[in-house]
Amino acid sequence: MTLQDFDIQVASAQHVDFAQLICDEMAESAKARGTGIAQRSPEYVANKMLEGKAVIALHKDGTWAGFCYIETWSHGDFVANSGLIVSPNFRKSGLAKAIKQKIFQLSRTKYPDSKIFGLTTGLAVMKINSELGYEPVTYSELTQDEDFWAGCKSCVNFDILTSKERKNCMCTAMLFDPAEKIKEYEDKMKKITHKATLLERIENAIKKRMGQAES
Repeated sequence: MTLQDFDIQVASAQHVDFAQLICDEMAESAKARGTGIAQRSPEYVANKMLEGKAVIALHKDGTWAGFCYIETWSHGDFVANSGLIVSPNFRKSGLAKAIKQKIFQLSRTKYPDSKIFGLTTGLAVMKINSELGYEPVTYSELTQDEDFWAGCKSCVNFDILTSKERKNCMCTAMLFDPAEKIKEYEDKMKKITHKATLLERIENAIKKRMGQAES
């Protein structure tokens, strides 16, 4: 089984019938891991599809294979790629990474100036996030939107979160800051330009000395 066996696309109205199945699998997966995720209703997931704020993966035979959706917080200043789930039948095929890349691209297109963040306990997701440019951060750097944190109430670790005054928990917080990435790029280009200028000066100095020696 390869990624060529799947169609990964922006979800739409034609996919709403998968909403219940997706929610059931999210709940089962969280239960199996012993950790919690913000529980969403089939209506909520279906609405994300209708808004064009979700990515769905289908096997070539039409079977549902994976899903992820976008949430916005703090008036759009923050974006989360939430609910990443892959059907047990199609795991270990690289599908989770492909879906994460697709939803990340969709987030960057829809919200180019927003910070994209995530909370996860999964090492595989952390690795994918790192490859996309996310950095580990403290909880204080995430959205402080109360509605977001209210979503953690369905997690088995919610008592830990509240006892630590929302400063940390079992999840690792990761953040992609487009402004920071632009700054990193600009700094990199400055260094390259500086090196090029320095090399040019050295070359000119060598040519000058050679010219003086010949004369």
